[in-house]
Amino acid sequence: MIMKVDMECSLGSDNQAVAPQPLVLVVDDNEDNLSLLAFLVEQLDCQIITAIDGKTALDLMENHQPALILLDMMLPDLDGLEVLSRIRQNPVNAKIPVIAVTAMARAQDRERILSAGCDEYVTKPYNVDEIEALMRRYLSQ
Repeated sequence: MIMKVDMECSLGSDNQAVAPQPLVLVVDDNEDNLSLLAFLVEQLDCQIITAIDGKTALDLMENHQPALILLDMMLPDLDGLEVLSRIRQNPVNAKIPVIAVTAMARAQDRERILSAGCDEYVTKPYNVDEIEALMRRYLSQ
């Protein structure tokens, strides 16, 4: 499921240009998880694009330059660590904040994912307030 993105600025009531909403890329191969994360992103008044696999995620990132990426670590084609590695190798995309949203909950998983370059790490099932707080933090930078 990929949602179209309209990146145009609109005019406010006083004809001042209003900045476009931040764009968030959500990557998860589980339809239910993807829908829930998409709903959370939309509640923060952000635009969203979604991917159910790593290759699509990388293509969308290149074409749309999201402000934030929510990335599942267990994907059907490229795993999340490979996707993250490719994001970090490209200087244009290297600074995009990436939040790992994963079922990999062991301490060594957390260390490995954060040292690979994720900015944050959230385990499933996650706390909605925690995800929202992290998204607000990174989108306000």
